[in-house]
Amino acid sequence: MPTSAQPASVFLRDLNLSTAHTLVTQASGNPQVLQELAPQQYLQALIDGLCNLSLRDPLTGLPNRRFFAAAMDSEIDRVARSGEPALLLMLDIDHFKKVNDRYGHGAGDVVLQAVARILERCLRPMDTVARHGGEEFAIILPACQFGFGSMVAERVRCAIESTPIVVSPSLTLHVTVSIGGAFALQWIRSTAELWTERADAQLYAAKAAGRNCVSIEEQPDSTVSAEEKSMLFGPLYTPSGWGELPSAH
Repeated sequence: MPTSAQPASVFLRDLNLSTAHTLVTQASGNPQVLQELAPQQYLQALIDGLCNLSLRDPLTGLPNRRFFAAAMDSEIDRVARSGEPALLLMLDIDHFKKVNDRYGHGAGDVVLQAVARILERCLRPMDTVARHGGEEFAIILPACQFGFGSMVAERVRCAIESTPIVVSPSLTLHVTVSIGGAFALQWIRSTAELWTERADAQLYAAKAAGRNCVSIEEQPDSTVSAEEKSMLFGPLYTPSGWGELPSAH
């Protein structure tokens, strides 16, 4: 309780700083991370740490849905400008409710954490994997060529299926996943919602096919012709390639 010599506002301020300090140090895994910093540096480190926490799923440590939404918008913009392919995978743990019902939510949490670690090991540093909600994960694979989409998704599926998950000394589980995927539309500034809907449709198709399988949308026909590029960019683009900026008169 605050004392008469310590106003309530000061007490609450100190309590908030103390809570923030604890959260940031626990998340970093380094109790000394905020030690010996000047006051301004300390406050900035707290702000940075709390911002990072707000974009992370507390159970798995993966980026959360908010972070992933921003990553999708950025990738859509990149694909629209460069025409380089990018793949979105939506992944769902099969029959996850049965794990919770039979073994308890603690076991379910261990399964989610284990799947998160497997996904991190399967992917490149440039890829983005997030917990999208519940037992669903989402992955963005930049610069993933159309011919490799199914191969990458199948590698992820096999890695999860073949990895035993040790819940306790007396309980080891195996889980499987269903995966759906869709490529971003090239040269088109679409939306994250539409891209997610297309990948989700493939995820539902994988579940309908019996689960523990992969379904990738066929390559969308979104190639922009030379004539269309000429209409978009005017004198900067010709059928033979990119031209020079027109000189000013």
